[in-house]
Amino acid sequence: MVLNNMKLNKREKYSVYAAAVIICIFVLIKFIVFPVIDKRERVTRAIQVKTKILEEMIVLKSKHDAISYKADLSKLRFAKREKNFTLFSLIDSLAGKAAIKDHIVYMKPSTSVAKNSNYKISSVEIKLQNVTLKDFISYLYMVETTDTNVFINRLSISKAGGQEDLINAVLKVETIGI
Repeated sequence: MVLNNMKLNKREKYSVYAAAVIICIFVLIKFIVFPVIDKRERVTRAIQVKTKILEEMIVLKSKHDAISYKADLSKLRFAKREKNFTLFSLIDSLAGKAAIKDHIVYMKPSTSVAKNSNYKISSVEIKLQNVTLKDFISYLYMVETTDTNVFINRLSISKAGGQEDLINAVLKVETIGI
């Protein structure tokens, strides 16, 4: 060996061997172990990122499915509507069924076009006076549970001045039409 030709004492030879072993260990760690650990960490991080993206996609898919279901349900309800459907006549007939027609002060119909679409929003504002809470709740239930895509957009309830079990209410009922 090279060290045998040099004139080094035993202690110096051990020091050189120790330095060579340390250098070999350093090279092994630096060029083999660290890259393997770094690659494992990169793969682990990539898996975590991809897992998070997948979870977000699953959430978005479920939201999309829910929206699609509601859209299909709305299309079905639109198809069930009579050809000559009007919100005003529906609201009037439901008021008759709920026995609150005599308590209607006014019914104001209006129509507007939804922004960025071809759909019309039909609405009817209704003011009720001195109606019982039971009859009013019955009426609200009938409006909200029709299969004609009708919903209550605004509702204001106040206690009627004279009697304790009577209320006054103003509500705005809306629907979307083509």
